[in-house]
Amino acid sequence: MNNAEIGQVKNRHKALGLSDQQVLEMYQHMVLARKVDERMWILNRAGKIPFLVSCQGHEAAQVGAAYALDRMKDFLCPYYRDMGMAIVFGMTAKELMLSAFARAGDPNSGGRQMPGHYGSKRLNILSGSSVVSSQVPHGVGIALSGKMQGEKLVVLTAFGDGGSNQGEFHEAANFAGVHKLPVIFLCENNKYAISVPFSKQAACDSIADRAQGYGFPGISVDGNDPLEVYKVTTEAADRARRGEGPTLIEAVVYRLVPHSSDDDDRTYRSRAEVEEARKKDPLVTFSNYLKDAGLLDESKEKEIHDRMLMEVDEATEYAEIAPDSAPEDALKHVYAE
Repeated sequence: MNNAEIGQVKNRHKALGLSDQQVLEMYQHMVLARKVDERMWILNRAGKIPFLVSCQGHEAAQVGAAYALDRMKDFLCPYYRDMGMAIVFGMTAKELMLSAFARAGDPNSGGRQMPGHYGSKRLNILSGSSVVSSQVPHGVGIALSGKMQGEKLVVLTAFGDGGSNQGEFHEAANFAGVHKLPVIFLCENNKYAISVPFSKQAACDSIADRAQGYGFPGISVDGNDPLEVYKVTTEAADRARRGEGPTLIEAVVYRLVPHSSDDDDRTYRSRAEVEEARKKDPLVTFSNYLKDAGLLDESKEKEIHDRMLMEVDEATEYAEIAPDSAPEDALKHVYAE
């Protein structure tokens, strides 16, 4: 590799139109998602919050994809693991903790939803459901509305590899393909639908292969690389705004922890497999890229981690003593008022 090629590798973000500050911000978003997630595991094991589904291992795919969108007019229809996306679109550590503790101030639902069900009208995030992949046809509906009203909005809807086998995904993909809707289908393939390995879920080699049946492009990408995910999502968003229809992106990742706080992943995957996957932890590999590019050193990295941890500490303390919803609030938003 000559000096010019080495320079290109070290400055891949600039070739994508990203500034030094932007990629550092992407890294900061990834770190914050990891710190919040790690704290939630501690709180769950301490009996302080009831449940969580983890984003650990998915941060690069989520941040890279969300960063490619226009946060002023585009929409997210995330699934329960998409903390990194929610953070990029503006959700704070304090708001995430209010949700985890189910406090009255929870912006997602006022403490009425399960954790991980992100939703904010202000931030263009559609409220999620516990029904797997139900957000996918909803995302297609938003895209249809945008097209009918002549708006240049793009909708990104995300789901796991298990979710890609649900009827909702296939019906939504078919409808979006027929009507050339401005929607991006992002499958975060972490290789397990809870305990079922990908080899027992689908006969195709890649989730991206399924796009061909619906008449639009499918692409598989390394989900541990936020720049690659950013690149393909930007291209998909540009394609959608030109009226050329949907794109299916398969971001291949690895879930570094159990499926949820109620899961024991030792029953279906070996510790050696998990430890091998940790060598590609996106926080480590992206940190190494930033160091190679001269944007990060040990001191700067520690400063970012310490600052994000302080933010999580403050959010935890705030949410832990925040008031619960009033019991009568359980009746709100059930019937027209």
